[in-house]
Amino acid sequence: MMGKIIFYEDKNFQGGSYETSSDCPELTSYLSRCHSCRVESGNFMVYDRPNFMGNQYFMRRGEYSDYMSMMGMSECIRSCRMIPVHRGNFRMRIYERENFGGQMHEMMDDCDSIQERYRMSDCQSCNVMDGHWLMYEQPHYKGRQMYMRPGEYRSFRDMGMGMGGMSGGMRFMSMRRIMDNMTM
Repeated sequence: MMGKIIFYEDKNFQGGSYETSSDCPELTSYLSRCHSCRVESGNFMVYDRPNFMGNQYFMRRGEYSDYMSMMGMSECIRSCRMIPVHRGNFRMRIYERENFGGQMHEMMDDCDSIQERYRMSDCQSCNVMDGHWLMYEQPHYKGRQMYMRPGEYRSFRDMGMGMGGMSGGMRFMSMRRIMDNMTM
């Protein structure tokens, strides 16, 4: 089943709207602004800058009548990415240092604190082999988020570009699998 999200120009689902079931790198092509949205099915990451840049926010099925105050966003949604449903195992290797250096741990389930579980003080690279994951900058799934698709991520420093003034890149302390029936 494909995801479906509807964006509205104003709060409380008012004003012009734009509906999509796929990635949209530039919402301003369809709406002058976006202050509320409704996720009818699926999961999406929304971004406060065009081309999937800037701060990221995970949205699952539900209504977001004023997401800026609900989620602490300071900017309108400018782009979105549909997260495909993954059926099967989840597997990711996390590394203490850039370029897959230092301690390595293989994960197949959620981890609310890499420090508590693995005695790792930092995670600076990862290899997502299976599934889609949300990484959080703080333990217990708090702070800024980043969506990780299958692939190699040699340095989170490079991913800091456009992350709302985060020089030096992101630092992740907890990770969660993105599943169909996910609760936040």
